[in-house]
Amino acid sequence: MPHSPQDKKRILTRVRRIRGQAEALERALEGGEPCLAILQQIAAVRGAANGLMSEMLEIHLKDELVSGETTAREREQRMADVAHLIRSYLK
Repeated sequence: MPHSPQDKKRILTRVRRIRGQAEALERALEGGEPCLAILQQIAAVRGAANGLMSEMLEIHLKDELVSGETTAREREQRMADVAHLIRSYLK
């Protein structure tokens, strides 16, 4: 979870944007919009989700690996956890 108020605000803004895009996608599907418009909306949702992932990953790395008071062993384990997460995200 983002610890600073600024980080939390940025993440919540991104989440709300994704929610709005998902709702627009739902409306397009319900309204019978052409496939191209729906595909464009899906691409927008995907891009927004990727941006959210990128922002959260940056915050996590900063908070856990740079700013945190941890031992080298703890940092190594946390880095392994992040690497695992990134690999699963990229599948």
